[in-house]
Amino acid sequence: MASAFHTADAPRASDYTRCIRCGLCLNACPTFRVLGEELDSPRGRIYQIAQADAGRLPLSDGLRLHLDQCLVCRACETACPSGVPYGAIIERARADMRATRPLPPWQRWLMESLLPNPGRLAFAARVLRIYQRSGLQKLARASGLLRALRLADAERFSPVIDGPPFPHRGQTFPAHGTRRARVIFIPGCAQNALLPGLNHATVRVLRQHGCEVVVPEGFGCCGALHTHAGLRDFARQLARTNIAALEGTIKEIGADAVISNASGCGAALKEYGELFDHEPEWQERARRFSARVQDATEFLDALGLRRELLRPIAAVATYQDPCHLAHAQHVRQAPRRLLAAIPGLELREMERSDQCCGSAGIYNLQQPAIAQSLLADREIVIAATGASLIVTANPGCMLQLARAAGPGQAVRHVLEMLDRSAGDNSRLERE
Repeated sequence: MASAFHTADAPRASDYTRCIRCGLCLNACPTFRVLGEELDSPRGRIYQIAQADAGRLPLSDGLRLHLDQCLVCRACETACPSGVPYGAIIERARADMRATRPLPPWQRWLMESLLPNPGRLAFAARVLRIYQRSGLQKLARASGLLRALRLADAERFSPVIDGPPFPHRGQTFPAHGTRRARVIFIPGCAQNALLPGLNHATVRVLRQHGCEVVVPEGFGCCGALHTHAGLRDFARQLARTNIAALEGTIKEIGADAVISNASGCGAALKEYGELFDHEPEWQERARRFSARVQDATEFLDALGLRRELLRPIAAVATYQDPCHLAHAQHVRQAPRRLLAAIPGLELREMERSDQCCGSAGIYNLQQPAIAQSLLADREIVIAATGASLIVTANPGCMLQLARAAGPGQAVRHVLEMLDRSAGDNSRLERE
């Protein structure tokens, strides 16, 4: 029988046949833990994909639901003894299905019109900031209008905008003291508009510890959310633009690394080659580019902190592993070592620190009930630590975990903790 899949991006049998159906992935899977359904486990989804590829299962709404309920957290890859590349399998299956079953209009607008457009993102952030500061937010929440328009869940996830978008594209910032490295910093798209303070802190910390920081002009959205959603053609367009924009700069300045402070973006940048398996020339260019990419925590841990700069922070913290840092990039200890270097800071591990918090890009907007259940679990394990600081290394996780923070608790990025410890919060200036 003919395969139900029909595009060049269809799942590869060489990937999904590596599954030996042992079931070790089940307990690691957040959606299986919440829903308790075999078809909503990695093993169950791989089985359905294999049946569809064999022509025994149509690409139905039921199959699409099971695939779309996956967070693509990739915890199953960590648990799998056979090295099944589950993330690639699910993303390819979604890409094939999108050819005949497009995303809802609001999601396509978000993916294709908002995220890749810095001007629109900046405008949206300004509007959101006015909404939050003018009293309109309190009025809208009290009136019930948000619930009537079915916007209440989305509105609850909106971050508190802490300033205008990070404005320093096309600039170079010298290292403080002796230069130890030269890096390119990718400010991102959503976090650049929604969490600009994080980008300021990242540049400050890199400079403080001896890095010359180049912020590129022509680099745009990395395409991570597009790849997860199955919009691989659009993701390829973004990847080609970004690779072409930075190839020359990397060579010209002899960059030691391309730095991301967002684990989802960093994972996508490291895996650009996976998008071009039918385009050998671009695949080679993508792999050369990806070889330079490092998470900010990964890079600083390897470089080594200037410990004389770090001042005490007398507090108890707990660390939530971002899924795409722990499971996709396999970076676990670097953030913890950086936090351990801060004098006075006590780090208490939460239970199952690498279980997804429910953010997963825009999953908390697409599947709010499952996302809330996962967040409720995080609330319990965080509370058990007694920590006043919830630390993570990904902007999306920060926004989600902010909803789990109780009285007297704050959510911070690892780079923000290092910035606070150094105590240098001066404005960035081009020198």
